Amino acid sequence: MAAGIANPEVKYTQLFINNEWVNSESGKTFPTINPTTGEVIANVQEGDKLDVDKAVKAASKAFELGSEWRTMDASQRGLLLFRLADLIERDRELLASLESLDNGKPFQDAYNIDLGLVIKCYRYYAGWADKNHGKTIPIDGTLLSYTRHEPVGVCGQIIPWNFPLLMQAWKLGPALATGNVVVMKLAEQTPLTGLHVCSLIKEAGFPAGVVNVLAGFGPTAGAAIAEHMDIDKVAFTGSTEVGKIIQKAAGGSNVKNVTLELGGKSPLIVMDDADLDKAVELAHFALFFNQGQCCCAGTRLMVQEGIYDKFVEKATERAKLRKVGDPFKSETEQGPQVNEKQMNTVLGYIKSGIAEGANLRVGGGRWGDKGCFVEPTVFSDVTDDMKICKEEIFGPVQVIQKFKTVDEVIQRANKNTYGLAGAVFTQNLDRAMFISNSLRAGTVWVNCYDALDVQAPFGGYKMSGIGRELGEYALHNYTEVKTVTIALTQKNS
Repeated sequence: MAAGIANPEVKYTQLFINNEWVNSESGKTFPTINPTTGEVIANVQEGDKLDVDKAVKAASKAFELGSEWRTMDASQRGLLLFRLADLIERDRELLASLESLDNGKPFQDAYNIDLGLVIKCYRYYAGWADKNHGKTIPIDGTLLSYTRHEPVGVCGQIIPWNFPLLMQAWKLGPALATGNVVVMKLAEQTPLTGLHVCSLIKEAGFPAGVVNVLAGFGPTAGAAIAEHMDIDKVAFTGSTEVGKIIQKAAGGSNVKNVTLELGGKSPLIVMDDADLDKAVELAHFALFFNQGQCCCAGTRLMVQEGIYDKFVEKATERAKLRKVGDPFKSETEQGPQVNEKQMNTVLGYIKSGIAEGANLRVGGGRWGDKGCFVEPTVFSDVTDDMKICKEEIFGPVQVIQKFKTVDEVIQRANKNTYGLAGAVFTQNLDRAMFISNSLRAGTVWVNCYDALDVQAPFGGYKMSGIGRELGEYALHNYTEVKTVTIALTQKNS
């Protein structure tokens, strides 16, 4: 088992444009902070509108007809993605260490879960590169008609801070497999691993300008991507609030193609007949994994009245056992929140829950006196009108509610502005099918949670987003379907 590198070398802090490391046009930098200690890790070049313009020009040139990228065989694009996956696997311990340092997540989670999924993602889309194709269509008359799946063009991609490497892979994999070029903005809270991957993109042999990456802030670099007239598509993962801004900017500029993977308040329903111990443990994982900083976390735990009291008791005891501390210690289950702002946001929600009358069972405060840690927290007796029940907390705060009937829980679960994910725990197959088919959510898990893999699509209903990531469905986001019809002198059926 890899132990991690507590003080990994930070080699890359500049912008990556046209396969070169460059300083920002403004000369500005910003610090990236270690959330475990509050100390500065490194100062990173701050990209803004001028740098986005520069990156878009490089990407547009790489996408020109006759360029190396546009004339490359699809199978060769796949080979480059396979090479990138191999290089990430070679640097797996270093990348996981940088992720833990910059984000605060436990090293073992970064190494075993995040990096494992990253490598699988690039290899999966490498395999798709020469298998995404159109159809021949038997239209009437002496005509031949067929479709082509063509790349959209210059794709702007904006990724979040909770899974930096994985979200980069979810975006780059399908975009590059289908022949697009990319201008990506990394989250300003966690830029280090995304920049390191750029060095591997160059080492793998991707032509200059195909992938361009900058670190920067949403109102400057992010807005410049969303509004840019020469960017053909924007893909964003993050908050619903920012997603609305991006969609408006895309519509107000060149009506660019938009995909959004946004927030969630996912119901996790536990029926009376569920395996109680399994449900408690998986509900704990569903909420507390990644410090609660998951868009699809099981943040609305709904337990049927027959087992409610036992469930709350066991869930509270499990939270008390959760090991919080240094992300590089092997026994650590929970590291710090990503930064002080997020820690204070979570603590604010906890205060709201107490003020509105929820029953605080355990936790409720800051953990320790250094770093951005929050105690594992459990609330019971939560009602639908409470803030902690309605809004996305994005922290280690478990919210437990009681329900009586199947019809009641479906109605309450769907009374939700979000629709990213959901789950049901029951030993009754008919009930599992009925509830899973009734929930207005893009993903529903039965007797499991966070069972995500690259082959299966992921995305939300309602205010949780537009479009799907992962699986074959993600390829649709990055292709235009062109119909070509040719007149013939004679046709044979």
